[in-house]
Amino acid sequence: MWYRHLVSPAALPSAVLLVAWAALACEVGGAVAGSTSQPQLVQPFRPAQVPSRLRHALKGGLEARGTPAPFSNCTGSGRVSEQFPPNFLFGAATAAYQIEGAWNESGRGPSVWDTLTHTHPELVVDGATGDRAADSYHRYTSDVGVLASVGFNFYRFSISWSRLLPRGDPSSLNNAAVEYYNALIDELLANGIEPVVTMLHYDLPQYLQNLGGFASPLIVEYFRQYADVLFRTFGDRVKVWITHNEPYDFCVEGYGTGRSGPLVYATGVGEYLCAHHVLLSHAAAFHHYEENYLETQSGVIGLTLSGRFYYPAGNDTPPAVAERAIEFQIGWFADPLFGPDGNYPATMIADIGENSMREGRVTSRLPTFTDEQRRALRGSCDFFAYNYYSSRLAALASDDYDPTVLPSWARDARIIQSVDPGWPRAKSTWLYVVPEGLRGILNWFRTRYANPRVLITENGFSDDGQLQDTGRIDYYRGHLRALLAAINEDGCRVVGYTAWSIIDNFEWLRGYSEKFGLFYVNFSSPTLERVPKQSAGFMSQVISTRTVPST
Repeated sequence: MWYRHLVSPAALPSAVLLVAWAALACEVGGAVAGSTSQPQLVQPFRPAQVPSRLRHALKGGLEARGTPAPFSNCTGSGRVSEQFPPNFLFGAATAAYQIEGAWNESGRGPSVWDTLTHTHPELVVDGATGDRAADSYHRYTSDVGVLASVGFNFYRFSISWSRLLPRGDPSSLNNAAVEYYNALIDELLANGIEPVVTMLHYDLPQYLQNLGGFASPLIVEYFRQYADVLFRTFGDRVKVWITHNEPYDFCVEGYGTGRSGPLVYATGVGEYLCAHHVLLSHAAAFHHYEENYLETQSGVIGLTLSGRFYYPAGNDTPPAVAERAIEFQIGWFADPLFGPDGNYPATMIADIGENSMREGRVTSRLPTFTDEQRRALRGSCDFFAYNYYSSRLAALASDDYDPTVLPSWARDARIIQSVDPGWPRAKSTWLYVVPEGLRGILNWFRTRYANPRVLITENGFSDDGQLQDTGRIDYYRGHLRALLAAINEDGCRVVGYTAWSIIDNFEWLRGYSEKFGLFYVNFSSPTLERVPKQSAGFMSQVISTRTVPST
């Protein structure tokens, strides 16, 4: 099979490979060969197909990739519509580590975020963990209830890899996790809400991180086998899959600067290895589905990217600087998937290669795809999944590259980021409110990637958790209006919008100090009740009227 050749052992030191390949042979090879000790799924009978409006909306352009269907942005009178299109869908999102809790119950193994919060509590601003979080493992029916009360069409949630497969591969299948996710999916469908499943949202099993995580080529095969378990177990009802969430963030901060999970400090090298293997593991899962499940399940697969829209910092800043900033952040991942040749942006290849040579290296710090890998990557997304929160101003660093200083993604990119003093800010220090940036980045996708179908998979605002959350309402109002303009005036093919988040939860290194939920969670209460904020009513009105209320 082609994906067996996606990675090269040359990417790792020989000592690491000897240990890792031995582990893979013992833990994975035996199971694939038909080991009688492998746990078996006990599945109740379910219908082979579940209708999915979102899958239909995302699949509409697959047969004509690169040649978008004609787009109408006018009403019958010729005026630009101020309503969302009839097939446009609304959802809300969460992630497993941020809401599930039950960190050591029912056979769940530790993830890299369990390790971080337990061994380095000083890194989390309030010393908190996700051990209990919103306790959605036990209270998922409450979550489904609040989703239904707003009127959401779909729910994007992630599956905890370390809960389902504590050691990362099928030999460690945890049937308690199968039962939990089956119950959640069935409860969603019973309430008319479509499940959208993210396979990995930051919380890699610690067992796999011990083998190198996403710095190791081994992760590609592990991820393919994990994806196979997901498709085989839940694919009769899940029709929209997302392989990874925000690889820019967890690769740069997790494997480059080492500031976030899994705390690997390998600046200038680790982030590029991580990104490389994220892309290859995504392609392996995509083609495995295509070859083994697409005909019977008819689902779609994407990869959620993050990144900001950039504006030139001043009148004397060339537009090419803002373009470079977007290429180094979003194009790094999007070009291999949606570009014409399945490769990294030419600017990244040239500049990182040149910097590597100046440092005295014999190869570039940016890994190279083989021809086979490029063919596998190109077109391996059925839709463009994207998280938008904020934008920045961009200027180009003027100093020459110093090869004696430790390399990094930031030094390779050479972008000096700043903000407009007129932009409002949320509770999060990084979250400046720039709705027009959403319209800008959607048009960048439209022109660079032949107008792909886009699903906004996150968009949200942080505060202290107050019920009268007018700041969040203003944020949503501005961004939904920008989204309407991108769709109805510019012709961007956006088919759905996902609010982050349905409930307050554990916000990674910010713990519980910042809240993004449409529903307040009383973390001091034993029942963790979910209480609607004013923004929940606002979103309900948007969904029911298909317009953006002015007040």
